[in-house]
Amino acid sequence: MKYVTDSSVCLFLTVCSLLLSITGSVELTFELPDSAKECFHEIIEKDVESTLEFQVVTGGHYDVDVELRDPMKNVLYKEVKKQYDSFQWKADRTGEYIACFSNEFSTFSHKLVYIDFQVGDELPLPGLENQLEPLTQMETSAREIHENLNSVIDFQTHHRLTETQGRKRGEDLNERVMIWSGFVTVAIMFVGFGQVYVLKSFFADKKPSQLYPGLR
Repeated sequence: MKYVTDSSVCLFLTVCSLLLSITGSVELTFELPDSAKECFHEIIEKDVESTLEFQVVTGGHYDVDVELRDPMKNVLYKEVKKQYDSFQWKADRTGEYIACFSNEFSTFSHKLVYIDFQVGDELPLPGLENQLEPLTQMETSAREIHENLNSVIDFQTHHRLTETQGRKRGEDLNERVMIWSGFVTVAIMFVGFGQVYVLKSFFADKKPSQLYPGLR
């Protein structure tokens, strides 16, 4: 007969939570071209709390126009040239909610935008849906591990966004430094050749007619 320890069961439940848990959210990163507009549609039931979080990762001045409308086309949230923000609301009615991101004010810079559209609360850990309090030590540990893993995932996501944004800014700065270095190099060469030409003219032999024009 094989015995299963509490730690083994917790590990098994943790793996199951990663494979089977379903969250009512949309999380993605998309490219928003210049002079373009992208919209996302989500069906939300009445009295369900939702959260819209976004961040401009790269491009231009790291800003976009954001607008959120309810099924009656009423504006719930609107921001102009915003880099990042988070908005939470409770649905007044069941229907299709639309979140639009616009880069129409920009004529040449593409944007990379991250969004997290969460609808409702996260589903409970599989196996604990109908479990009443108090929970056993194993169940409590499994739930804490599940919550901690979700926190780690959120932290890693924002860390990757920050790293991508920092790398892009570093690449842009490096490109500007290279361009400026090329310009300075050309300027130094131009000034150097000019100085050589001027100094050479000082030591050049000149005819008497050039020194004294009246002797012609």
